[in-house]
Amino acid sequence: MKTLISPGKAGFLLMPLFLLLFNTCEKPATGFDEEEAAILYMRSTKVEEPVPGTTVKVMTWNIRFGIGRGPWFGDACGYKVVYTKEEILTNLQVIADHINQVQPDILLLQEVDINSTRSAYVDELQWLLDNTYFNYAAYGSQWEAQFIPSDGLGRMNEVNAILSRWPMADAKRISLDLRGDQSGIVRYYYERCCMVEARINIPGYDNIYAVNIHASAFATDDTKHQHIIKFREELDRINAGNGYFVAGGDLNTLPPGSDSTDYCHEDMCPGELFHQPGDDPQHKEGSNYTPENQWLVPLYANYNCAVSLADYSANQLLYFTHTTRPEHFWDRTLDYLFTNSNWSAGSTITHQDFIDDSDHAPVSSSFVLPVK
Repeated sequence: MKTLISPGKAGFLLMPLFLLLFNTCEKPATGFDEEEAAILYMRSTKVEEPVPGTTVKVMTWNIRFGIGRGPWFGDACGYKVVYTKEEILTNLQVIADHINQVQPDILLLQEVDINSTRSAYVDELQWLLDNTYFNYAAYGSQWEAQFIPSDGLGRMNEVNAILSRWPMADAKRISLDLRGDQSGIVRYYYERCCMVEARINIPGYDNIYAVNIHASAFATDDTKHQHIIKFREELDRINAGNGYFVAGGDLNTLPPGSDSTDYCHEDMCPGELFHQPGDDPQHKEGSNYTPENQWLVPLYANYNCAVSLADYSANQLLYFTHTTRPEHFWDRTLDYLFTNSNWSAGSTITHQDFIDDSDHAPVSSSFVLPVK
């Protein structure tokens, strides 16, 4: 899931700074083109690139900008806004240890902070490169602003990133629709969801792509659906061009056929009321997935999900990847991996034991390289 700026607070606190837009050279919040080059990173000291076998391990993980399961004002009924450098580095070390344990060859990360007040300005992507074994990374900003005055957020640069053992080419950021259910001033400072895509130069292959998405969590209109549609269209484009892809991320919606689709009560904070006569709104933003129950059907129908619908339906609890409640076990599935090739049988793992690292569990699987 993703964070939220209170519209009431935003309207009061953001207006003075918003008015300065006409008198400053640098805009407080960053806008993006439909497509633009992703930002490339490299490990400070390069390590030897492996020779691939018949499979490549892929993992997706929303790392919650390195705060683990700690309280945060934007989700999980938290209160804290800014974390210290020591807190961030401690949590990043846990994340790095688990990445080094799983040893994915390609890693899709969501909610990575580059230079944000809330995470003590730690460049988390560079830190993870230097404290794991990846040589290369490409990112696109999901939420970038010079200064957000609401709730003391300050500077923000949260990104989606692809990490790879091998070099990447044609890396790009692909914009997704802005929310249409927000006032203009809130939308101006709010996140700008995106996909990040890159061609992975695996030795012997020139047509393997990685695609990473973080879809909207709190939109109450059709925005999230449009994000999922554009994700599928990008996969269709790669597939039609005879490319192969590993794709996934945090889609912020449930698999078709999920037993529970309304989490308003589970996500409810003290003082909130939903589902009662007269409640406005009736549902908590981002917690009612019932209208979305068919949105992922085309993805499952056309491509191979690392966790098949048959496996998911047989025991949904085994594949839950998210919860908003800091002291509870995972209670829903929001994170996915898809390919137009195949996943090695029995290789998929939902890492539910990484319970303290983030409010999302990572998912890993081994992608079968196409026969040359």
